Amino acid sequence: MTEITRTDLASARELIAFRIGAQEFCVDIMSVREIRGWTPATALPQSPGFVRGVVNLRGAVLPIVDLAARLGFAPAEPTARHVIIVAQIDNRVVGLLVDAVSDILTVTDDLVQATPDVASEMAKTFVRGVLAIERRMISLIALDHVLPAPERDAA
Repeated sequence: MTEITRTDLASARELIAFRIGAQEFCVDIMSVREIRGWTPATALPQSPGFVRGVVNLRGAVLPIVDLAARLGFAPAEPTARHVIIVAQIDNRVVGLLVDAVSDILTVTDDLVQATPDVASEMAKTFVRGVLAIERRMISLIALDHVLPAPERDAA
């Protein structure tokens, strides 16, 4: 884990790291409400391909976004090992289907490097920056862009 000095503590933040396939990503822990095991979702008609459906979260309907599909990778084939990260995105609570949660990282902003210029504009939309930590490359996801604007506004 990266060492943080006392002076850095004020600017430090925690991130939840997770895997999608062989790649690692992270999101700000302040957006995460809970982490749950995979539960099969009920499909919704006419929903985008990256929306797996909805699940019952203690009486509330929780939409499930297949984060792999949303980021342009092959859709997940969920197993009992997959998890749902329940996150607050704008004014909505959404479940993000990922392969596994791996870590909690404490980082300062200077450790987050800009998304490389060779990345497509679409990639830059989803990836806020990249962390090179402990021989790992971890992409910081911009949760506010996971849902398309019309769907965010309709919520």
